[in-house]
Formats: sequence, C-alpha cells, structure tokens
Amino acid sequence: MSKQHRAELERDFIRMIRENERVIYKVCSFYVSDDFPMEDLYQESVLNLWKAFPRFRNESSYSTYVYRVALNTCISGIRRKSRQGQKVSLAFTEELTFEPDMNQEENLREMYRLIRQLKKLERSLILLWLEERPYQEIAEITGLSLCNVATKLKRIKEKLIKMSNQ
Repeated sequence: MSKQHRAELERDFIRMIRENERVIYKVCSFYVSDDFPMEDLYQESVLNLWKAFPRFRNESSYSTYVYRVALNTCISGIRRKSRQGQKVSLAFTEELTFEPDMNQEENLREMYRLIRQLKKLERSLILLWLEERPYQEIAEITGLSLCNVATKLKRIKEKLIKMSNQ
C-alpha cells in the first residue's frame, strides 16, 4: 500500500469516526457494566472498525457500518466473558410504570436498567429503534428480515412494559 493511499485511508477513517462518534457511544452505553467499562467498549469498537475499514465496500452507509461493527464488538465481548465465567427518545414509555416521584433522569436510568435485562439481540434492536433508525436499516444492521424486525420490536416493547409493571 502506497503512503498516499494509506494517508487517504487514515483521513477517511478519522472523518468516519468523528461523524459517527455518537453512534459508537450510544451502542456501547447499552452494554456498559463493571466487566465492560465504556472506555474499553469504545476503544475496542474503534479498533475493530479500523481493522475492518480497508474492506468496507460502500454497500451501506457509514452509520450502518459503524452500528454493525460496534454492536458485534460489544456482543462478542460479552460472549467471550460469559465463556470465561463470569438524549434518548422513549416514545412508548407512557405505558411503562415508574414510580410517580421519580424525575426524568431516574426514569431514564430505570429504562436503561430494564433494557440491560433483555437478551443481546433484543437490546440491539431496541437501541436501534430508540435511535429512530428505519426498520429497513435495522434489518440491514442485524441481518434480520424486515418482517422479523417489526415482530421482534413489538414483542420487545411489550416485554419492557410487562417488566416495568412488576
């Protein structure tokens, strides 16, 4: 690889990361735990994006690509660990039951707590939905069919509502 080509690749990569930094943080925030601090998840996601970037074929948008790599990085990290042992739009939350004296920040923390109890794929889907990604893009990122995305999201919302009522 020529120096000029490498310099162009690095420039394009840095621009992609800057434009999608919020996406990476959002994805990582859904998987943060004592075992997986935000800094580690973010750094691992960016590293994996860099490793895969030369093979990016422009068949999807940068944001779709970033979502997919960041999600796979977070999920893979959790899988590896489990083998070893061991401002968000909340449009449907009016149906969720929170304590009346909780403020908005506490409600948001409670929502994230409920979401963290979901299975890995469910968390990924609800994250993308909360980011107001179109169902077609969610299907591309996750590899699910459009119909499957719609069905799973409906069930996940119902599950969260049920969890909040317990």
